[in-house]
Amino acid sequence: MSTNASQNAVYARIRKNPRFAELVSKRQGFATLLSVIVLTIFYGFFMVVAFNPNLIGQRLSEGSYVTVGIAAELFMFIFFWLLTAYYVKRANSEFDDMTTEIVRDAAKEVK
Repeated sequence: MSTNASQNAVYARIRKNPRFAELVSKRQGFATLLSVIVLTIFYGFFMVVAFNPNLIGQRLSEGSYVTVGIAAELFMFIFFWLLTAYYVKRANSEFDDMTTEIVRDAAKEVK
């Protein structure tokens, strides 16, 4: 069997594997959830800026130079960074493990 035909056979077996459908579904669901969270927080912040700018400009405490807007932006920065780290951790463990298993099973069946 030629290399190209062998690769096509492996790809076909991967696509037929029910674990592949599970992997795609899990990854898509996880990415969608994280996207919704990020977009909700990000655009929610800008909606507050647009419709209640006085809230963003309020000082956190009397005499403080830090405003609600600055604190919210710092929170968002740190939160988004943590979400990214969580995604990478899950992708490098659960998703990569599933991918390795699926490819290994498909390659075994072709040989």
